[in-house]
Amino acid sequence: MKKIFAPWRMSYIGSIPPSDCIFCDFPARGDDCATFILHRGETCFTIMNIYPYNPGHVMVIPFRHVADYDGLRDEELLEMHRTVRQWLRVIRKIMAPQGFNLGVNVGKVAGAGVAGHVHLHIVPRWNGDTNFMPVFGDVRVVPEALEATYGRLKEGWNEDVPSDA
Repeated sequence: MKKIFAPWRMSYIGSIPPSDCIFCDFPARGDDCATFILHRGETCFTIMNIYPYNPGHVMVIPFRHVADYDGLRDEELLEMHRTVRQWLRVIRKIMAPQGFNLGVNVGKVAGAGVAGHVHLHIVPRWNGDTNFMPVFGDVRVVPEALEATYGRLKEGWNEDVPSDA
């Protein structure tokens, strides 16, 4: 595997304290910009994936630490899906993707990076967004800095949020 150096990431990585669950710790920090939290609702929040498949890859996560989708309370489930609906609108307006992948990976064997805290991924997709780099080079290229994407998404949410999200 080839390595692509990103030395600016070390300051972020070094700022993460050891923890049992980053999805519990990040909202408690209170520094949404540093932790890439885009939105806080009553039962859920939205955070950017810092290892995105594509620009605009966000996750909607309940504040309550719950491992399984079937463990979500009705109000958490409803807010998660209303929030997802609004993010689809915002991302369409700002980034004009041609499609989306929505998904919940329950458990480590299913691909959950944080297996103990359920979260729903929203991944914008464009025709041609998967190219030869992951196949031949074992490298993924994300064409926009996280901070730039964060700014665009945060502004888009604040401009476009309806009363039911």
